Amino acid sequence: MSGTQCPESISTKLQRIAALAQRRPDEGLTTLAHHIDVAWLEEAFRRTRKDGAPGVDGQNAEEYAENLEVNLESLLARFRSGRYRAPSVRRVHLPKGDGTTRAIAIPTLEDKILQRAVAMVLTEVYEQDFLPCSFGFRPGRSALQASEVLNEYAMKRGGGWVLEVDIQGFFDNLDHGHLRSFLDQRVRDGVLRRVIGKWLNAGVMEGGEVHRPTGGTPQGGVISPLLANIYLHVVLDEWFENEVKPRLGGRAELVRYADDFVILLARESDARRVLDVLPKRLGKYGLTLHPEKTRLVPFFRPKGRRKDRGGFGDGDDPPRPGTFTFLGFTHYWGKSRKGNWIPKRKTSKKSFAKGLRAISHWLRDHRHWPLDEQHLGLTRALKGHYGYFGITGNADLIVTFRHRVYRRWFYWLNRRSHRGKMPWERYARLSKRYPLPPAVVVHSVYRRVAKSTT
Repeated sequence: MSGTQCPESISTKLQRIAALAQRRPDEGLTTLAHHIDVAWLEEAFRRTRKDGAPGVDGQNAEEYAENLEVNLESLLARFRSGRYRAPSVRRVHLPKGDGTTRAIAIPTLEDKILQRAVAMVLTEVYEQDFLPCSFGFRPGRSALQASEVLNEYAMKRGGGWVLEVDIQGFFDNLDHGHLRSFLDQRVRDGVLRRVIGKWLNAGVMEGGEVHRPTGGTPQGGVISPLLANIYLHVVLDEWFENEVKPRLGGRAELVRYADDFVILLARESDARRVLDVLPKRLGKYGLTLHPEKTRLVPFFRPKGRRKDRGGFGDGDDPPRPGTFTFLGFTHYWGKSRKGNWIPKRKTSKKSFAKGLRAISHWLRDHRHWPLDEQHLGLTRALKGHYGYFGITGNADLIVTFRHRVYRRWFYWLNRRSHRGKMPWERYARLSKRYPLPPAVVVHSVYRRVAKSTT
């Protein structure tokens, strides 16, 4: 590191910010920006992806790193003096599985570095405030953990009523005025607030024209997930924990990953009360529930589940269990190896199709690459798929996914030339030379239990 501080000092400063936030839980902190210096920006640069698409200025990480210390000193001076101007973000549209597109904003590299530096400060403050129900874009937490925790709740309580919720266009409709008032409660440092305001008001370049949004925080910005968490922490998490749960007649649990969340409730009457009041609560802060993607699902343990469910579910004859989807998994009830009913998860049809489509598009675009490079790309993609969807009970679908990829590779190899189709026997020989990684249950409950007993 070319700055005057070593990485350990960054860690010490992070701990100091966290301790300050812990000591003053109900106050707005006014002295935070001074922690950001050249060494801090160097660490932010280290944590920033170097292979991302360039922003409106076209600058890449390799060019910026040629004069890294000089560039960071200039960035720091502009940040502290208020002369930093947030550049417009470049907007691109990525296709979604339902035929629509998702707008993604691409900041410049320098903007990413400064956003990362500010996010490092804010994360230490808000990690002292965020509740256990929140899993999205937080240190040491993940989407897979959120899905596992939800499954554990259902297992312990015998299921319940699941409120599956979708907020329509959350990142586009986040209200700047409300966000500023939420930030006022914890962060009153003038330097930080000034640059956050500039990011919120930064232009969006699309089709050669720059537009100035009046609301929202663009997906793709480094700071956006944290601002979204701050927003929903106040609008949803605290409200549900402090105002809703004490008024319910039975148990209830909220699990949220960014703007995706579900609520598991013991009683149908409670579930319908929450479903009635939730749109009003979100509407107060400029948010709307998707009418077709928000639904109430009975999710009870099948058969003989009246006395052994330990708190969730009411009535003598709970309805037949349905299924619901959360963070790429379909949750359903199935039999364990011992023949007991347990909540299970499998790759949702949408996620399966989306993953396969992405690999097929990659093969189409890279069909003329050498075989060893194609093999390397497919290996990485499959290992990434196993790393998320490779859970206990989902082995059949990850095996099927690998088989479909195997077939797709054969299809696109046949399209790389006009010399006739490749015989299947030749492809079989090639696949032995370039074998795809076998489907692996990465997150095995049985291995975890075996390790804990040794």
